[in-house]
Amino acid sequence: MPSIAAVRDARTDGRLARSAGTRAAVVDALLALLHEGELRPTAPRIAERAGISLRSVFQHFPDMEAIYAAVAERQTERIRALTSPIPPTASRPERIGQFVAQRVRMFEMIAPVRRVALLMEPFSPAIASNLRRMRLLARTEVERVFASELAAHRQRERRELVAALDVASSWATWDPLRRHQSLTVEQARHVMTRLLTALLNHSD
Repeated sequence: MPSIAAVRDARTDGRLARSAGTRAAVVDALLALLHEGELRPTAPRIAERAGISLRSVFQHFPDMEAIYAAVAERQTERIRALTSPIPPTASRPERIGQFVAQRVRMFEMIAPVRRVALLMEPFSPAIASNLRRMRLLARTEVERVFASELAAHRQRERRELVAALDVASSWATWDPLRRHQSLTVEQARHVMTRLLTALLNHSD
């Protein structure tokens, strides 16, 4: 017969699992609504989509800002799962190709949520903080992948080249190619590859 302590621990574990499941359902619901084009899903809409009560939503999250913070964390986890280290010893064309391929996968995955996040950035500290963190990570990855090319330059030239590579491989470049110029994923990938190749070749 299980001890009282064991029963109590099992009940605690069950409550924690249910709580985690509810939190995940709320995050999944908000992500689904954003992917469907809703710019500002309300708490009642999120609760309806998650299949839980509005009260339950706010039992697990103090406010909408906390929900958006959890969504931002989920997006960060997804992005990390899509990226892997690019060997620094690979040739320049190989590094550019792998780097662009990873950016393309990431941008296509985050597209609907990123567009909404940019609209909400001025009004949401959680979203603004996450976007700053993601931009810093993107810039750091540029510096890591193209370290050998950057090392050949003095500080000012290096800083300018990092900025140029960062912009050329950014969401701010990718999204207009896809939406405003109506390029396919493959066409936009070629454009980004050409931009990075031209910048690096010009800097030799």
